[in-house]
Amino acid sequence: MSTLKINIILFGIGNVGSTLIKQVIESQKFFLEKRNVDLRFPIITNSTLAFFEKNGIKNSWEANFAQSAIPFRVEDIIEYAQEQQLENLIAVDATASSEIVKSYIPLIQNGFNIVTANKKANTLDLNFYKELRKNLKNHDKTFLYETNVGAGLPVVQTINDLHFSGEKITKIRGVFSGSLSYIFNRFSEEETTFSKILVDAEKNGYTEPDSREDLSGNDVARKLLILAREIEQEFEFSDIKISSLLLPDLNEQHSKAQYAINKSAFDKPFNIAKITQPHNHVLRYVGELDVIAQNLEVKLISVPKTSALGQLKGADNLIEIYTKSYGEIPIVIQGAGAGKEVTARGVLTDILKISDKIKIQEAIFQ
Repeated sequence: MSTLKINIILFGIGNVGSTLIKQVIESQKFFLEKRNVDLRFPIITNSTLAFFEKNGIKNSWEANFAQSAIPFRVEDIIEYAQEQQLENLIAVDATASSEIVKSYIPLIQNGFNIVTANKKANTLDLNFYKELRKNLKNHDKTFLYETNVGAGLPVVQTINDLHFSGEKITKIRGVFSGSLSYIFNRFSEEETTFSKILVDAEKNGYTEPDSREDLSGNDVARKLLILAREIEQEFEFSDIKISSLLLPDLNEQHSKAQYAINKSAFDKPFNIAKITQPHNHVLRYVGELDVIAQNLEVKLISVPKTSALGQLKGADNLIEIYTKSYGEIPIVIQGAGAGKEVTARGVLTDILKISDKIKIQEAIFQ
C-alpha cells in the first residue's frame, strides 16, 4: 500500500502543541516504517496567527512561524485546505479556548476529523453536545478527546468500551486533578502548612497560573461531567454539587494580589480538617458520580491510608470505576494525570487512531 498522508491542522502551539510537533518529528521515521503513515502539519496556529506550509513543517518551524505567520480566521483555514486539496484532515485543538470550539461543527462539515485536549466542547450545554455528535454522524467524521480526563491515561476509552459493551457502570470516583493530588498527598505526609505546599505547587507549575482555578473544584467537575456524558447520563454542569476549597476571604472575587499575600488563611481550616479526621486517614479531593442515585459531587473526603486513594503519591490521578459485573472491587486506573509530555502523547495516540480508521476506509473503497 502507498503511504497514507495525514494532514494535521494544529490550533495552539503552547506547551502541549509544541511538544506534539516535537514528538511527531522525532517519530516520523518510526511511523513511516511501522504504520505506513506520514503525519504532516500544513497549518499551525496560535490564538491570532497561522503559518501555512503545504508540505508540512520541519525542525525549524518556530523560526518560520515567527517570520511568516499571518492573521487568520478558521474560514481561511477551511478555504486553504480545499484549494490545496488537502486530504485526510485532522484538526487538533491544543488550546483552552472557548472561541475555537465554536468552529468544531463548521470544520466537521468541511471534512475535518477532530482531536482535542480542550475540555470546553464536552462540557458546554447538552444541546451543543448533541448537535456536535449529530454532525459527526452525518459527515462520518471522528472526534477523540482522551486527554480531557487524566492526560495520557486511558480513562475515557475504558469507560466508553465498558458502557457500549453493555456493562452497567454504577459509580465513578477518583482524584482527577494532578495539582490537588500533589497538594493533598504532601499535606497528608508532611508536618508543614497547606499554604507552603500550595506555593510550592505553583512554583513547580502543577497548578494553573491562578491556582484558584484548581481550588475552586471547577476543573474536577468538568472532567466528571465528561465521563458522566460518556455513559449517556444527561447532566449539565449546573447539576454538579461542588464543594470549593476556596475560603470567603480567598475566592475569585478578590484580586490576584490579595490572594497571593493572604494564602496563610488556608492553614487553620485545613489543619483542623487534618487533625480531626480518624486515625490513619488522609484527605483527598475527589469527584464522584453515583449513577444509581443520579448524583454528581466534587468534595474533600477522608479515606484510610491503606486504600487505593490513600496510597496516592506525587501528582498522580486515580480513577475507580464500579460496575455491576465487577461488584465491590473497582477497576482502577492510576498514573500521571498532567504534564505536557503525557498530554501531547495522548493527543498523538488519538491522531494515530483516526489515521488507522482512515486507512481502513481507504482500503475498503479502493
